[in-house]
Amino acid sequence: MDLEHPERRGPEAERLEPGLYVVATPIGRLSDLGLRATDVLRRVDVVAAEDTRTSRVLLDHIGARPTLVASHEHNEARAAQSIVERIRAGQRVALISDAGTPGISDPGARVVAAVHDAGLPVIPVPGPAAVTTLLSVAGFTEPRFRFEGFLPARPKARRDRLAQLARSDAVVVLYESPHRIVETADDLAAALEPGRRVVVGRELTKRFEQLHRCGAAELPAWLAADPDHRRGEFVLAFDAAAAEVSEVQLADALLDALCAELPVRQAARIAARATGLRANDLYRRALALRAGREEEAVADEEDVEADEPPPVSGSPGSA
Repeated sequence: MDLEHPERRGPEAERLEPGLYVVATPIGRLSDLGLRATDVLRRVDVVAAEDTRTSRVLLDHIGARPTLVASHEHNEARAAQSIVERIRAGQRVALISDAGTPGISDPGARVVAAVHDAGLPVIPVPGPAAVTTLLSVAGFTEPRFRFEGFLPARPKARRDRLAQLARSDAVVVLYESPHRIVETADDLAAALEPGRRVVVGRELTKRFEQLHRCGAAELPAWLAADPDHRRGEFVLAFDAAAAEVSEVQLADALLDALCAELPVRQAARIAARATGLRANDLYRRALALRAGREEEAVADEEDVEADEPPPVSGSPGSA
């Protein structure tokens, strides 16, 4: 990883050029604001914020005094054009949401698209996001994930969507409000296998932060056990669906043939391309097949040894 040391930066690196700076802000603790984000927010001309009152608290905390303008879901198209004109006039504009990274289940995408379309610079200033914060402590070994954001509010639409997501071969991450967390937990328990792992992050990075990991069937009872479990903002993730054993078994003959000529991992990758199944599942299946073959070979050797006649005792000339 090539990290820039602050003492080695030249004068050119210190200049903040005109453009749109998409700045991630804390999801709970003000101290989670990064050094670069702090520097940018102190030096830009304008901050476009989802809620100017909320953002004023953050800006006051770091001693930043830019012009503050509103850019939220109800005025984003109009705000985008104003921001484009400001950048064209040579201003540095930071885009922030109330918490986390703009454009991730928050307003911001229309502003970013408008600045791109105008041929003007867009500069990411990375930092906190609730989705990656939860995934880092979820303990799921499946490397891929699908960020769903908020589920539909209507019960039938929510259940239908969860039925689709339950078949996902990647980890699924959801946001939920305290007003719907109980209904969503009930629907998750109905849509997923009872033992499918679910991780709940409540009030992440805040004073009353709580993490809970359980089977899907246990989630409603955990919420019911304590009123505090139902308070605050929630991020939920559930593990990827297991591959159908029958589908993987269909690839056994192909795996056997490939493994006879190639290393197991390479054989699994080729079989995945041929069958559309996940390489990780096929790799585990190939290892199981190989272990089974080795056990069979050992058993065959033991059978052969058992069938051999015992050696004849006595001297060679005694017969």
